[in-house]
Amino acid sequence: MKQPILPAVLLLAACGSPQQPEKTTTVEKIAYPETRKDSTAGDSLHGTWVADPYRWLENDTSAGTAEWVKAQNAVTNGFLEKIPFRDSLAKRYEQLYNFPKVGGPMRVGELYFVWKNSGLQNQSVIHVRKGLDGEDKVFIDPNALDPAGTTTYSPIGTSHDDRYMAVSVQKAGSDWQEIMVYDLTTLQPTTDLLKWSKFSGAAWYKDGFFYSRYPTPAKGTELSAASKFQKVYYHKLGDPQEKDVLVWENKQNGDLYVGAGVTEGEEFATLYVSTGTDGYEMYFHDLRTGGIPTPATKWMALQTGFDHKTSIVDFVPATGKFLVMTEVDAPNYRLVEVDPKNPAKETWKDIIPQAPELLQGVSTGGGLLFAEYLKDATSRFYRMKLDGTDKQEIALPDIGSAGGFGGKRDATFSFYSFTSFTDPGSIYKYDYATGKSEVWFRPELKFDPSDFVTEQVFFTSKDGTKVPMFIVHRKGVEKTGKNPTLLYAYGGFNVSLTPSFSTSRMLLLEQGGVFALANLRGGGEYGEEWHKAGMKGKKQNVFDDFIAAAVYLIAEKWTDTPHLGINGGSNGGLLVGAVMTQRPDLFGVCFPEVGVLDMLRFQKFTAGFGWTPEYGNAENSPEEFAYLKAYSPLHNVKDAKYPATMVMTADHDDRVVPAHSFKFISALQPAQQGDAPVLIRVETQAGHGAGKPTSKIIAEQADKWAFFFHNVGVTPKF
Repeated sequence: MKQPILPAVLLLAACGSPQQPEKTTTVEKIAYPETRKDSTAGDSLHGTWVADPYRWLENDTSAGTAEWVKAQNAVTNGFLEKIPFRDSLAKRYEQLYNFPKVGGPMRVGELYFVWKNSGLQNQSVIHVRKGLDGEDKVFIDPNALDPAGTTTYSPIGTSHDDRYMAVSVQKAGSDWQEIMVYDLTTLQPTTDLLKWSKFSGAAWYKDGFFYSRYPTPAKGTELSAASKFQKVYYHKLGDPQEKDVLVWENKQNGDLYVGAGVTEGEEFATLYVSTGTDGYEMYFHDLRTGGIPTPATKWMALQTGFDHKTSIVDFVPATGKFLVMTEVDAPNYRLVEVDPKNPAKETWKDIIPQAPELLQGVSTGGGLLFAEYLKDATSRFYRMKLDGTDKQEIALPDIGSAGGFGGKRDATFSFYSFTSFTDPGSIYKYDYATGKSEVWFRPELKFDPSDFVTEQVFFTSKDGTKVPMFIVHRKGVEKTGKNPTLLYAYGGFNVSLTPSFSTSRMLLLEQGGVFALANLRGGGEYGEEWHKAGMKGKKQNVFDDFIAAAVYLIAEKWTDTPHLGINGGSNGGLLVGAVMTQRPDLFGVCFPEVGVLDMLRFQKFTAGFGWTPEYGNAENSPEEFAYLKAYSPLHNVKDAKYPATMVMTADHDDRVVPAHSFKFISALQPAQQGDAPVLIRVETQAGHGAGKPTSKIIAEQADKWAFFFHNVGVTPKF
C-alpha cells in the first residue's frame, strides 16, 4: 500500500554553438492595450486603504475581460511573430518531443494498465493487457473521445476484488472532476456518473466507494465560487448520485478539505481533514464493527489540530497495528507503529526513526516496507521488513529521482521509474525475492543524454544559509560570463524539487545554454524546518535565496544579467513576480507562470483559502497584512526599468485564477520605464498545467523559448 496522497490545495546531439551578438540598442516600441482603471475599487485593511483599480478583471468570464484578453494576446502574438527563429524552435521542439512515451504499468488483478503516447498524441492512450506479457488493447483513448485533446482520464481507485475502476474525467484543465466507473470484466463504463467532485480519490468498500464532493452549485453561481463545504459521501454501484450516503460534513467551516481512504483488507476507513496545504487532522473508523460511517459517527482521532502532518500508511493484520508516518517530534519524519485500540502519542513505537536525511515517503507491498529518503534533493530507496529490520539499500541506476515502489500485500514485484535532468528515464521491474532490477521500458531519444552533465553546488544566502542548486549544461560549455541561462525554483508548500526531465529544456541545453534549479527554503528538501523557514512572515527568505542563486551564477561566470532568465509556476510564479519587483536590475528575462500575484486577495478565489496556512491572510491581523503587502508582486510594481517579461496564464485555470496575472500585467505595462517588452500570454481552453494537450505544450514552449532567446540576444543555430 502506498502512503495516502493529500491534496496540495494543493516532462539528438548538439546542433552547434549559439551565436551571441552583443545586445543591440535598436528597440521596437510596443503599443500596449490601454487597461481601464477603476479609481473607486479597493479595500480598507487594518486602517490602510489599498487601491485595486484593475479589480474588474477578476470577473474572468465578462465580455469586457474577454475583449481585454483578446487585445493583450494580439499584442503578444504580434511580437512573437516577428522573431525570425520562432517557427524553427517549434519544429525543433516537435522533433525532440516526438518519441514514444510509456507510463505504468498499473496492476489490477490479472490486468495491467499501460499509458502510451506514440510521440505527438495530445493525450496518452490507456491500454490494458491480460498478464504482463499479454497483448495490449485500447482501454480509454482520450484523443478519440475529445479530438481537441483537452480532456484527461485518470484512474483514482479500484475495488478490492479487482473488478471495478473509478476514473476521474477533467475537462479543459479544470480541477473539477466527473467520476465514471468501469467494469473491468467487460472494460466498459457502467451507468454510474458522479459530478461536482474536486481533489478526490475513490476509496472502495464492499460494493461502492467513498469520495469527496461539493454541493451542487445553485443556478447562476460561478464555478469559481462553488468550492465551499466539501463533504464525504459513499456511493453504491448502480445508484444515482442523489442516493449517495453522506458520511462526513462540517457545517461551520466551509474552507476545509476532506477525504477518505480504506485499508487494503477493508478493516478501517481513514479520514483526513485539512485547512489546505499544511498540517491536517487524521481519524479512523473500524469498518468491521461500525459499518459505513454517518455524520453522527465518532471517529477515533490519530492526530487533531493542524500543526502537524500525520498519515496512515497501512494496517498490518498480523500485528493489528497501523504504520503511520509523522513529523511529530521528528521534523525529518519517522514511521511509527500505532495500536488502533490505544492511539495516544505516548504509545507510538518507532519503526523507522528520524534520520539526518528527509524521509520523503513510505509504502508497503509484498510484506515489505519501502522507504524513500532525500539526500541533498536526490532519491535514496531502502527496503526492510514491516518491523523496520533487515534494512537494505535498493541500487538505483544513477543519481536522480525514482518512484513507484510498493503494492498489495501479496505482490512479488513492483515497477518503478527513474529519471534525471537530461534523461526522461526508464521503467524498471523490481523483484522482491532477489532484490534485483531489470529494465522494462527505455525510450528511444532524439538526443544523447551522455552529451550533458549535471553538477550540484551550494551557495550562501543573505542570512548565511547554505542552499543547494543543480547546474545542467552540455559537456564542454565554458564559463564565459555570457551563457544563456535559465534559473528555476519553487520554494514553498513543502514541495521538494528533485532531478526531473523536461523536453523543452533541451532547446536551451543543446544551444550551449545552462539550466539551474535552486532548492530554496519553503520547500521540503530538508524536512519541516526547511519548509517553515520559508512560510508566512519568513517568506522573504525564499526570495533572498533566489536572488542569491542568481548572484552566484553571475559571480561564477556562468552568465550575466542580460543573459539570465528566471522562471517559476504557481507558487513559483509568485517567486518570480516578487524578485523581479524587488531586483529588476538583476535579470534579463522573467517568466511568472500561473502565479499567485495578488497576496492581499488570493484567499477569495477558488482554492486560495487553502493556501493561508502557508502564506497567512491579510485580513487576519495588521502583522500578516504588513508582511504580505511588503512582497505582494501586484502591490510592489513601481515605475522602473523591468526585464523582458512574459506573464503566462490560462483562461480555465480554476486553481490560481488568471485574474492574478491579468492585474499584474495591467500594473506592469504602464510602469515599464525601460525598452524591454512586458507581455502576457493567455492560453485558451487550458488550466493550471496538468493534462494540457501536446499541441498546446509545443506552441507554448516554442513561444517561451523564442521570447527568451530573442531577449537575451542569442540566435539559436539549427
